[in-house]
Amino acid sequence: MAERYSSFQSGSLSWLLQRVTAAFLVVVLAFHFFLLHFVNHASEVTFAGTTARMEQWGYLVTMVLFLLTATFHGVNGVYAALLNQGLTGTKKTVVKGVLAIAGLALAAQGTYLALVMSGVM
Repeated sequence: MAERYSSFQSGSLSWLLQRVTAAFLVVVLAFHFFLLHFVNHASEVTFAGTTARMEQWGYLVTMVLFLLTATFHGVNGVYAALLNQGLTGTKKTVVKGVLAIAGLALAAQGTYLALVMSGVM
């Protein structure tokens, strides 16, 4: 019965993007946990070691992509949930704008912090 009211209609662009971003997040988290638990021991992971890894471009790019994907996935999910609750008209437009601005601000701040911590900026 929940599918009947879902704003994620199967085959829509929003539906596809939610699934693609979710799959990307799961793959990156699985890779992260694999490296954390099987390559490095959890007790050896320190702030200095993390900062040293962040100086590597591959790690920085992966972190920024993860951040942007997670931000999009979360904001799009919140918007879809609000649509499922019956959000329409002017409220829908205002909420969409607020979520877009908040998502962009969050992504920009996270990207800036990642760049600063990696020594690029």
